[in-house]
Amino acid sequence: MRSQKFKTPSDSYTVMNELILPNDTNTLNNLMGGKLLHWMDICAAIAAQKHSNRIVVTASVDNVSFRKAIKLGDVVTLEARVTRSFNSSMEVHIEVSAENIPAGQKYKCNEAYFTFVAVDQLGNPINVPDLKPENENEQKLYDGALRRRQLRLILGGRMKPDEATELRSLFMQP
Repeated sequence: MRSQKFKTPSDSYTVMNELILPNDTNTLNNLMGGKLLHWMDICAAIAAQKHSNRIVVTASVDNVSFRKAIKLGDVVTLEARVTRSFNSSMEVHIEVSAENIPAGQKYKCNEAYFTFVAVDQLGNPINVPDLKPENENEQKLYDGALRRRQLRLILGGRMKPDEATELRSLFMQP
């Protein structure tokens, strides 16, 4: 049985900042992608923990594209919040931007959706609170979360395309 308590996306809002140092970069002095993914996973996990008040484990990471290189000396800002909760899982949207402070330049680098499952002390899935969007953008992310979840389940072989009520038009012939 799901908790009747609601939480909002702002309850899970998490911000992390990281300064890009030489040990974080490749031979071109750009941030290594794996390092950024590590930070994204941490930031998104904190947001999921704030929503669930539980230990969480990463279940999936959706497509991550690196739009623009992040340079040595830049400051990276990661912002995450829960977009929807299901039984024991939560979808978290994370946005990454970078800033060259001396040059006064700030730019968006990427965004992604992470899915986390809340677990008890034995590692068993545990129910999480429902999510209540507070504005139009949050409602849009909330509405799209079911489609993204069904697509993840189909691609992971855990759902048949004809079972995906939100995606039938993409997979089924008329």
